[in-house]
Amino acid sequence: MRMSKLFFQTLREAPADAEIASHQLLLRAGLVFPIAAGIFDYLPLGQRVKTKIEDIMREEMDAIDGQEVTLPVVHPADLWQQTGRWYDIGDDMARLKDRNNRDYCLAMTHEEVMTDLAKAVVSSYRQLPFVLYQIQTKFRDEPRPRGGMIRVREFTMKDAYSFDRDFDGLDAFYPRIYQAYFNIFRRCGLDVIAVESDTGMMGGTMAHEFMALTPVGEDTLLLCDGCGYSANRQIALFRKPEPEDVAALVREEVHTPGVNTIAGLAAFLGIPESATAKAVFLIAEVQDAESGELREQFVFAVVRGDMELNETKLTNAIKARRLRPATAEEIRAIGAEAGYGSPIGIDRSKVVLVADDLVSRSRNLVAGANRPDYHFRNVNYGRDYTADIVTDIVAAAEGHACPHCGTALRAVRGVEVGNIFKLGTKYSASMGATYLDEEGVSRPIVMGSYGIGTGRLLASVIEHHHDELGIKWPITIAPYTVLLVSLATERTPEVAEAAERIYAELTQAGIEVLYDDRNERAGVKFNDADLLGIPIRLTLGAKGLAAGVAEMKLRRNGESGELPLSRLADEVQGIIDAETALIRTTLKPEALS
Repeated sequence: MRMSKLFFQTLREAPADAEIASHQLLLRAGLVFPIAAGIFDYLPLGQRVKTKIEDIMREEMDAIDGQEVTLPVVHPADLWQQTGRWYDIGDDMARLKDRNNRDYCLAMTHEEVMTDLAKAVVSSYRQLPFVLYQIQTKFRDEPRPRGGMIRVREFTMKDAYSFDRDFDGLDAFYPRIYQAYFNIFRRCGLDVIAVESDTGMMGGTMAHEFMALTPVGEDTLLLCDGCGYSANRQIALFRKPEPEDVAALVREEVHTPGVNTIAGLAAFLGIPESATAKAVFLIAEVQDAESGELREQFVFAVVRGDMELNETKLTNAIKARRLRPATAEEIRAIGAEAGYGSPIGIDRSKVVLVADDLVSRSRNLVAGANRPDYHFRNVNYGRDYTADIVTDIVAAAEGHACPHCGTALRAVRGVEVGNIFKLGTKYSASMGATYLDEEGVSRPIVMGSYGIGTGRLLASVIEHHHDELGIKWPITIAPYTVLLVSLATERTPEVAEAAERIYAELTQAGIEVLYDDRNERAGVKFNDADLLGIPIRLTLGAKGLAAGVAEMKLRRNGESGELPLSRLADEVQGIIDAETALIRTTLKPEALS
């Protein structure tokens, strides 16, 4: 491709709303163009990268017996209603009606449609197992798109679905997809870690997220350097301290004027925050067990003062769709007081009370008295109050003890670039996707779901491979492998003629070449070369032509040298092979965590 013909435009400065490096460089290098919040056009250079990533996905999925299909983006509502997710998912789902007033939605994911397909085709155990995958558009109406391609509304996803006779089959396939995902990311030049994660709206019995570690990541991960434990903070466990075994003291009220925070309370009384109980007031949206209708439920969570509530754990414990903070009026309506709350004396008929298991084992805590400026000393679970649910509802943090070996956990930030789920029979049972076993007994198909977002992966690669000058593409997914820069001028037409011959020679040898034949100054061409990040730059000028060489520079590390024009194609191919081999060496077996 000649740059004089290429549809692109580079920007010297990034738009003001592009805050992270990948967003800035995607726009500055002319890879994408934003048309609305979280919705982007892919331009020719970006499309070439996207295609190469997706080709790697196809190769790795085909290697584990995946079969590619393409399913619609618009789904009839009744499929999602069968699983209940039509009602469970809120405003993130884009809903629409056709001219006949029938309900549809835009695909957020494809579990329902894939299950419906399997239901239509599978009748016997002889047809199982199999794996279907697609690379297809999704739409989620994100309330706050951010980070360029990191969190968008419309995106392309490689989503795969496995169908097995039983859980043994699913368990056997899961490590294969786990390894395939590591292969995909590393072939794209991105190192990731896999962490245990919440199953969320997908449901199922197990899930892992593949995380690219970066300070701009939205997720907090807890890692153990002692035994290798890793988990998203949403579900991370930790070994809680064992409370001191002391006798329960008599409860007494204490005047605490103007003290309405845990930090202030601990300072006022001269006690550690671990000697206090924290009240958190929330309103949950839950589904009524009898009517199936959605309703709001007041939730009172109690955690120790030195701990932080984990809303994901709480949501799962009470089986809520979502949570929101309670208002001051709602808090007073149950007999509590914001800033001075405790379970003592509240109207329990209006409340689901959930206590963290550490609170239930801690003696003589200081808690609110449910009136301004007063707290209770020596509040004890079991004597002064009991909860509807006692379970782990607090967030793990850096320094907490690993649940397995006790080593201090380390907190890092990461971007989720892929996820895998053991769905089990969540979808097949509700949608009637069954098969007949050897005895003629009807059984639900056991499923798994596995996804990678192409755009987010592309952006994460840029986050990890760039410098102050621009992108440094891994050779496996670069839009072009070689950038040929001609320094021809009006006084050196022979350089232009030689560059044309080199361009033809390299192209004929099967090498992907972006040829900068523009009538621009050398500085402009070199700046654009660094910005675009093509792995191998070949520069031809009058001095090099006279000496029979082209200057070579690797974008990855700045290594440079001269290559003879007489065997240029072979020399370049050797560099390509060596650069590719560097990435291939990262492909090693991974143990399922």
